[in-house]
Amino acid sequence: MTYLVSFFLLGLVLGLVAVASNPAPYFAALGLVVAAGVGCGVLAGHGGAFLSLVLFLIYLGGMLVVFAYSAALAAEPFPESWGDRFVAGCAVVYLVGVVLAASWFWGGWYESSWVVVDGFKEFFVLRGDSSGAALMYSLGGGVLVVCAWVLLLTLFVVLELTRGLSRGTLRAV
Repeated sequence: MTYLVSFFLLGLVLGLVAVASNPAPYFAALGLVVAAGVGCGVLAGHGGAFLSLVLFLIYLGGMLVVFAYSAALAAEPFPESWGDRFVAGCAVVYLVGVVLAASWFWGGWYESSWVVVDGFKEFFVLRGDSSGAALMYSLGGGVLVVCAWVLLLTLFVVLELTRGLSRGTLRAV
């Protein structure tokens, strides 16, 4: 199980590097899908099956629609891919930064601290991830309202950025 979670964490880092290093929204969207998918795998590997499902449905279903809409309005005839020199150089710089940060913090990281949520299955009355979701909606209701407003603001910012030169968002691409 440790090898599987390590594989998911490596995929998460590679997906985030793919998002950060590519200026074209098409390939960055693919990196975002990979990062969200393996992030769900990390959560499911640690016992949070419900939270990984919530992440996959809400994040990919909601935010990626806005991202795809903005990518459709910002169409480029020849987008930069991962094979271009600039994008590959940025990816190498980000990966070197990740390796340096990992070597800096390597001494305080131990695999024995990777414990699943339901480590003592016989002694738990409730599952950890469903109890966490209930706690999120009961005590974290104000934070959820703030997050909804931030997502709405993000939608308006993306629409304003992709508006173009006073032609509106319904222009012909």
